[in-house]
Amino acid sequence: MEKVKVMIVDDSKISRAMIKGHLAKTNFEVCAEAKTAAEAVALYGETHPSIITMDMNLPDADGIECSRRIHAIDSDVKIIMISAMKDASLVATGREVGISAFLQKPISTNDLIDTMMVLCQSKVGKVAVLRESYAKAFVRALQQGIFSMIGVHSEVSLELDDRRYLDVSGIAVIVGLTGFPVGRAIVYMDVDTMNKFSSIMLNIEDPKDLDEDDASDTVEEAVNIIVGRGVSNINDVFKDKEMRITPPGTICGTNIRIASPKLTTFKITADTRIGKIYLNVGFAEGE
Repeated sequence: MEKVKVMIVDDSKISRAMIKGHLAKTNFEVCAEAKTAAEAVALYGETHPSIITMDMNLPDADGIECSRRIHAIDSDVKIIMISAMKDASLVATGREVGISAFLQKPISTNDLIDTMMVLCQSKVGKVAVLRESYAKAFVRALQQGIFSMIGVHSEVSLELDDRRYLDVSGIAVIVGLTGFPVGRAIVYMDVDTMNKFSSIMLNIEDPKDLDEDDASDTVEEAVNIIVGRGVSNINDVFKDKEMRITPPGTICGTNIRIASPKLTTFKITADTRIGKIYLNVGFAEGE
């Protein structure tokens, strides 16, 4: 999914800066800022954003009229009215000119992004929203976590995983995700990679000198940190609907099959010099 372009229409420099701040760590990219209705219409024709945040009071026209002019150009654009007022009459009038959503000042990061996500889902689909807003937070967490804990660089990839189960030989650490959206994260790797990872983390020169229980306990602790970091990345953006993690559970063995029913799941692969480390993160369908 490419960046979703957003235009901010507000005559207040402070308000525009606050909205940009809300979107700073998201996949929504501010492509234009307008201080007047005339400027908004002109910039829309140049930049074609998918979403517009619209102030009610502009120097040359109100937000309703500005929205009407833009919708006359493109009826598919999504407009979010952000105003100090949010009465029934304003909402009804706004709906008539094609405004998609209404938020009342002061707005929270979560309210704005949640609203944009709902509007964005109809355009790019739920899977893309989950990928960009949630799964990519775990991509960063895995790569950063591996480097910070054992000093090993990795090449990380992300792909949709439509399998209904995982087959694992080695170690798998499972962590539940609570809050919104609920789900689970599984980090897994083969035995050789587990031993190398743990020996580096515990500063043991030869992986053969590593106790098996110590190796699995070390990976479990590392996974707890990595998944926790991924959830923190998400909570940095969605401040009002905080995710949490459950205590990790660890399984070791060969031909382990782990089911993932009714989850939209992504496979993250970290390719390192000590082997491949996988993070399978799934989110429950619906709220």
